Amino acid sequence: MALLSLIVPVYRVEEYLAECLDSLLDQSFTDFEVIAVDDASPDGSAEILARYAALDSRIRVVTLPRNVGLGAARNTGLRQATGTYVWCVDSDDWLPPGTLQAVADRLARTTPDLLVTGYARVYWDGRVEDHPVTAVHGGRPVPETFTFAEVPGLLNHLWIACNKVIRREFLVRTGITFGPGWYEDVAFILPLMLASERISLLDRDCYAYRQRQQGAITRTVSDRHLEVFDQWDRVFEYMDSRPGDFTTLRPVIFQRMIWHCLQVLGHASRVPGKMRRTFFARITAQYRRHLPAGGAPVAAGNDGLKQRLVAIGAYQLFELLMTAWQVRQRLTGRRPQAGSPAPRRVVRRSPIKTG
Repeated sequence: MALLSLIVPVYRVEEYLAECLDSLLDQSFTDFEVIAVDDASPDGSAEILARYAALDSRIRVVTLPRNVGLGAARNTGLRQATGTYVWCVDSDDWLPPGTLQAVADRLARTTPDLLVTGYARVYWDGRVEDHPVTAVHGGRPVPETFTFAEVPGLLNHLWIACNKVIRREFLVRTGITFGPGWYEDVAFILPLMLASERISLLDRDCYAYRQRQQGAITRTVSDRHLEVFDQWDRVFEYMDSRPGDFTTLRPVIFQRMIWHCLQVLGHASRVPGKMRRTFFARITAQYRRHLPAGGAPVAAGNDGLKQRLVAIGAYQLFELLMTAWQVRQRLTGRRPQAGSPAPRRVVRRSPIKTG
């Protein structure tokens, strides 16, 4: 049995797939298996997978008869996994050199349920934006292992699945799987963080998260962005299934939900213009549905003001203020972000190399 099972869902990525697979197979650490799930990809991805599998026995290819979507494809790969730990790696991304050895060393030292690593967003224009895990505890030292309740600042570190390494036995015991729809990581990772008794951090860029100019859902204008509400409902359903367990975390998770939904609405390449009022009304409905009995914290600055407008359903005032902020940004060249998380360090350099 391998230490790591790397789950690689594949769909319309023939341009990037070889780079992803090379970044895995060229690692100095070798105790892993790759489970590549061909989600009925209509391009040349199947041929690439077949060629790599013929050359390296660590690659197993699972071919689905029809396209099921990212979450279901990952679930298929997770069911096939035999490793002690599982890690979802998207097939248009890659792992920097030395990553698997660094991960294996940290797993051996801490034996966590969940390992959270640093990562980097790599943009199409060559920019690299580092996202370390050092800031999750307000600058205070983080224990070798901890629970979500002990370090709630972890909530501010993006809850993508791709920088989380999960103990497979723990995952099976929880019964948590990816649900259907967009933003599927929200309803997978947050319940896992809540359920974990041992979380550990690895402060190293262990994942190169490709930011595609076209083709990513984060840059697709669609009413499917409404599916973000279903994912957050699943998070609260999980908390409701264990009454009393997450009393201290519920208010901060609630606040983060509102922040996230507003981020989606505020992104010019996501919610169609004709859907903005409907989307805002859904945020207000989420606010009233999930507001903790004791209330929730309100952020400072613009984030807090937007939260208050959501609470009273003041869509027109919200849009007026958004327009005013955009005008101010154009005039001053600055974006007012009081109350928002601190900006990440952005370095303009060539994309991270795989070797």
